[in-house]
Amino acid sequence: MNDDAPPPSEPPAEASRTADLAALGPFFAAEGHRAGSDTGAPWRSMAELADGGPALGDRVAGVRRYLAAAGGREAEAVEPRVAASVAHLGLVARMLSPTLALAVLRGEVAPGLRLADLRWQPVLGGPFPLSLPHTPQDTGHTAPVAPAGGDALAAALARHLLDGPVRELADAFAPFKVSPHILWGNSASALNGAAGMLAAARPADAGRVRSLAALLLDRPPLRGTSTGARTGAPGAPFRRRSCCLIYRAAPGGAGGLCGDCVLAPVVPAPR
Repeated sequence: MNDDAPPPSEPPAEASRTADLAALGPFFAAEGHRAGSDTGAPWRSMAELADGGPALGDRVAGVRRYLAAAGGREAEAVEPRVAASVAHLGLVARMLSPTLALAVLRGEVAPGLRLADLRWQPVLGGPFPLSLPHTPQDTGHTAPVAPAGGDALAAALARHLLDGPVRELADAFAPFKVSPHILWGNSASALNGAAGMLAAARPADAGRVRSLAALLLDRPPLRGTSTGARTGAPGAPFRRRSCCLIYRAAPGGAGGLCGDCVLAPVVPAPR
C-alpha cells in the first residue's frame, strides 16, 4: 500500500479540521473528503469490511500473521477468533478516536454515518490512514449541528456513531464466532482509551471528555460492558466486563493482559 499517495483533496476552509485532529496524535489524525465522493486509490471504502467480500477476512488474516510473528510462531498457531477480536479492536479504536474528538472539540457529529462514508488504507502495524466525510457545516449546507451539551451530544453519538458504523462493524464479525459481548467490550475499551488520550492531549477539555465518555458508556449499546469510574476519574479504575483475547495469541496462551481486562488483577483504588 502506498502511504505516500496524496490524501483526498480538501478545500482550505475545511483543512482546519484535519490540522486539529493531527495535533492530537496519530490515533486521532484523519483526512477529510466530500461525502459520497470517490476518493480514488489508495483510499478504499470501509464498507468493504461488511459487504461479504474478502476485505475483512484479509484483515483478520493479516492480524493473525502479525500476532503470530510477535510470538515467533506460525500463523496457524493463533486462533482465528483471537485474531478477529484483535482486528476488531484496532478497527473500532481507529474509528472512535477522531469522531469522539470532533464531537467534543468542534460539536461535529456526522448525521447518518455509515461504514460506506469512511475511507481507509488497510495497512498494519499502527494507526492506518483514515478519511472522514465532511459534515454539513463544513460544506456550507444547512443542517442540524450536534448539541454541545452532555446528554444531547451523547445521544447524537450513540445514534449516528455507535448504532451506525460501530454496529455495522460488530455485525460484520459474526462469521468469526467472536461473542458480541467481547465485540461491544472492545468498543467500550476503545472509547475509554480514546477519551483518556484526548483528555491528556487537551487538559482544558478533560472534564467534558470524561463526562461525555461516561454518558456513552452508560447508555445502549455500551451499557453494561464495563464497571468502575470512567477515563481516569477518581475511584475504581475502568474495567471492561470481557476480554479481547489477545493474551491467547502468545505461546501457551500466556500473554499479558490489558490493563482494563476483566481477567486482570484488581488494583485497590487510592485512598
